[in-house]
Amino acid sequence: MTSSQTTRRPTVLVTGASQGIGAGIAVEMARQGYDVAVTSTRPEKLAPVLEAIRAAGARALALPLQIREQASIDQVMTAVLSEFGELDVLVNNAALTIRKPALEFTPGEWDEVISTNLTGTFFMTQAMGRHLIATQRPGCVISLTSTHGVVGMKNRSAYGITKAAVMHMTRMLAIEWAEHGIRVNSVAPGAVITPSRAGLPEDPGHAQQRMARIPMKKLCSVEEIAAAVAYLASPQASYITGQTLVLDGGVTSQ
Repeated sequence: MTSSQTTRRPTVLVTGASQGIGAGIAVEMARQGYDVAVTSTRPEKLAPVLEAIRAAGARALALPLQIREQASIDQVMTAVLSEFGELDVLVNNAALTIRKPALEFTPGEWDEVISTNLTGTFFMTQAMGRHLIATQRPGCVISLTSTHGVVGMKNRSAYGITKAAVMHMTRMLAIEWAEHGIRVNSVAPGAVITPSRAGLPEDPGHAQQRMARIPMKKLCSVEEIAAAVAYLASPQASYITGQTLVLDGGVTSQ
C-alpha cells in the first residue's frame, strides 16, 4: 500500500442505541474499528454514546428513527450512506416490550409491539439487503432477539412471539441472500445487567428466583452481548449465517 492509499473503515448502523445493549454494541463496534451510526426515537439522548464512539477514534452519526414508519427507515439509510458512503453491518436492536398478561392485551398494544419488533425489524433489514445487493457488496445483519423467543414466560407473550419470529426471519433471509454474500444472524440474550437495573435495590427473594433459573448463577452483561455481536460481524464468523447465538448461562439447555 502506498502512502496515497487509505484503508476504508467498515461501517455499522445500530438501531435503538441511546442506552443499554444498543449503546454498548455501538461503542464496542467503534473499538473494533468501525465508523458507527446510531439511532433513537429521541436522538438528543445519543450524546453520551456519540462521545464514547468518537473517543474510540471512530466517526459517529446520530439519527432519529421511527422504526414503524417506512419513510423514517428510508431517511436513515439515505443519511448513513450519504455520510459514510457504504454500510457493511446492520444491528437491529430497537424493540419494545409491554409486560402484562395475554388476556389483558389490547389490539393497539399488540400492534405497537408487532410493528416495532417484527415489522420494523423486517423492513430495516430489507433496506439493508437492497443496498448491499444493489451495490454488489457483501455485508451482514445481526438482530437482537431474546430467550423469550425460545422458552415461555408469563406476561411476555407479544414480546416473545416477535422475538421468535425474528429468529425465523434470520433463517429465511440467510438462505435467500446467501448467494449475494450477505450473512444474517441473531443474538438472543437471557437475563441481562443493564444500566436501568445496575445499582438499583432488588427484592432478595426475587433476585434468588431469577438466579435459580440460570445454571451459571449469573446475569449476562452488556459487554458480553456486544462482544458476541462484534464476533458475528467479524471475518472470523464469515462462514456463519442463519444462526442465533444464545447467551443465557444455560437456561435454554435445561
